[in-house]
Amino acid sequence: MTQLNNALTLFFSLLVEAMPFLLLGVLFSSTLLLFVDERKLVASVPRNPLLAAFAGSLIGFLFPVCECGNVPVARRLIVQGAPASMSIGFLLAAPTVNPIVFWATWTAFRDQPEIVFLRVGMSLLVATIIGWVFSTQADLRPLMQPSVARAMLVRTAESESAPVDSPLLRSGTYFIGQSKQPLQLESDPLQAATLVANPTLSKPIPERLWMLVENIVQELRELGGVLIIGTAIAALVQVSVPREVILSLGQGPITSIVAMMVLACIVSICSTVDSFFALSFAATFTSGSLLAFLVFGPMIDLKNFALMWSVFRGRAIIYIFVLAAQLIFLLTLLINLYVS
Repeated sequence: MTQLNNALTLFFSLLVEAMPFLLLGVLFSSTLLLFVDERKLVASVPRNPLLAAFAGSLIGFLFPVCECGNVPVARRLIVQGAPASMSIGFLLAAPTVNPIVFWATWTAFRDQPEIVFLRVGMSLLVATIIGWVFSTQADLRPLMQPSVARAMLVRTAESESAPVDSPLLRSGTYFIGQSKQPLQLESDPLQAATLVANPTLSKPIPERLWMLVENIVQELRELGGVLIIGTAIAALVQVSVPREVILSLGQGPITSIVAMMVLACIVSICSTVDSFFALSFAATFTSGSLLAFLVFGPMIDLKNFALMWSVFRGRAIIYIFVLAAQLIFLLTLLINLYVS
């Protein structure tokens, strides 16, 4: 009974902590839908995939959302036709590379400023590399959930001047306008996704504000459901796995990194407060393992996994998970061996 009470306490704590940031992300996503000209946004992205990934990783400074709020914004960028490298870079870096998290980390580790700057630098590096890897996938739709793939604007070179009627341009971008027809994915890599002018920009302000409210309600209904499921799983796992089992692995340069990465995935703490949680381990864990916790957790945790599932198919999430885990492990191992 005690474990059940602890699980419920953790569940509501994580949910209360995460929900405001999910709302913030949905608000940004809806604002992009109704008040931003997608063509100007995407046109400003560098054409080089590596530079596009780096630019996407820096957008978190403009959209300061944690891992609970970056998913709807990243999904919005994807369906707008933004380059894959930019969207993935934003998805992975935004929870850490933003002024709110930088300030919180500095507050917690003001006596170890190298932790603060290494966290931001490693997050940028890992997100940029993974975004660059995903740029080799010319068409992202096979990696997307069907509802998201259907919302992506696509027109062939032959029909470039034809208007496009897409559910993206209606209020409620998630399940609006779905069809029972099977999703048709073009196999021709020359059929590139392009953007058309957003017709909502020509509507009166009151009408756009009403569409903004509709879109927020629609996305909160869908993403809020998967957030609740992911938060419940995180709370149950955290209660069922004794912390002593993880802490006992934290003495060596390798086992400490693995332990803190596992801990980050399990506890699923929001990136705006996770630095204070990591600070409690600073006296007993290596610097590399603390960075592994601070960089890996905001990218991949049980709560975020559920939100990412609403956008990506399982294999895409596995690709992201494996690449992020390998890169972060190698970088933090180098810190443990040669810097600490």
